[in-house]
Amino acid sequence: MELFIKLPQIMEEGRLAWEEAHAEPLTRTETVSGVDGSTRHSPADGPANRMIFADNLSAMKSCADQGMAGAFHLIYADPPFFSKNNYEGGTKLKLPAGETQLSRQTAYRDSWQDGMEGYLRMLVPRFYAFRELLADTGSFWIHLDWHAVHYVKVVLDAIFGGENFINEVIWNYKSGGVSRRRFARKHDSLLFYGKTSRYYFAPQQEKSYNRGLKPYRFKGVKEYRDETGWYTWVNRKDVWQIDMVGRTSGERTGYATQKPEALLARILESCTKEGDLCADFFGGSGTLAAVAQRMGRRWLFCDAGQLAQVSAQKRMLSAGADFEVLAGAGTKLCAEGTFEAACRAEPSPDPGKTVFRVELTRYAFPAGLPDAEEKQADLIKSALREDSMQFVAYWSVDFRYDGICFRPQASLCREKDTLESACARLLAVAGPVAVRVADIFGNRSMRLLEVERRA
Repeated sequence: MELFIKLPQIMEEGRLAWEEAHAEPLTRTETVSGVDGSTRHSPADGPANRMIFADNLSAMKSCADQGMAGAFHLIYADPPFFSKNNYEGGTKLKLPAGETQLSRQTAYRDSWQDGMEGYLRMLVPRFYAFRELLADTGSFWIHLDWHAVHYVKVVLDAIFGGENFINEVIWNYKSGGVSRRRFARKHDSLLFYGKTSRYYFAPQQEKSYNRGLKPYRFKGVKEYRDETGWYTWVNRKDVWQIDMVGRTSGERTGYATQKPEALLARILESCTKEGDLCADFFGGSGTLAAVAQRMGRRWLFCDAGQLAQVSAQKRMLSAGADFEVLAGAGTKLCAEGTFEAACRAEPSPDPGKTVFRVELTRYAFPAGLPDAEEKQADLIKSALREDSMQFVAYWSVDFRYDGICFRPQASLCREKDTLESACARLLAVAGPVAVRVADIFGNRSMRLLEVERRA
């Protein structure tokens, strides 16, 4: 009861926190133009796809100050759930004896000083930000579970207007634990709001099986039959049965609490059109960005966590996406001298061109072992001796680095247990040649290479 009494104060302080938020300067550190180095994005299409590595409130203020207020057709938020737990990602490592062991890294912490009050104080200014950034025809989705959805619903009704609440969608799944003390908790809630009554929505259809799986034979009703039985087509309902990302799924990144692409695809196909701009400011593993890329939507990803950053960027590099990387002033992106690599220039049969070959041979952490992994120090040291390259998540090469912005013409990502350690490009002009490496813990390193020339 005390928290409900405090809600008006929390709301007003959250509104002021957004209005007075500091717009952190964002520096463009990287421009990625697909797997082949060709630029496919046209400025006429609107803002380019972006990955922002910064606190999301200051990043949203920067977007608003740059004229992006009202620019987003859909904002999806998958914030911490107030679970009071800390979440980890996992990576399998090879050891000298040949066995594989899982190394754990902290993805994010979901514990809050002052409990639910502190949690809501974090969310409320961001809700005001979401509303300002949305287009009048846009929609906002937030993904929560039983811990906090009831409090958040009250807050969002006040910010977006209860009249603009559209649906509470229930995502039902099979995974998760059971208890002898309660019914098994097997669903999450997604709250769906329009900014105005003019929100865009395209109804989707789904199968509805007849009772008893037998034909109704009602006049004017079209019925169909499959291997399960007889059904009709109806507008999709607000309870969705979608499997979680399985341990053997091809879309699995290893990031904690990763959501399935099928879930985000269902939201995007219902609430956006091709070319629309979508955002996830609690970006996590980058599922919204990955699905938006595949479905022809423009996207913005934002997260301050190192593990989220490396997971999402690897995902988008593997997808061949065009995007810019922007970082806040306090975001650590690079540390020098953490890997060994060589570049050779070799003659080519093609007149006027040279083959430039780059090979990555060894990796070491920027400054000893990752702090979060001290309890696993012996495991990591042993795995480093066995194969230091297994700690590389992806690496990229800019054959014409301008000293300001890294523009990779080649990007190589670890796929399961495999990482290509060499690449080559046939170029008329190259140099300086820069290599950037990202490890599984989110550390990034960059070096300029001396080019060895062979006659």
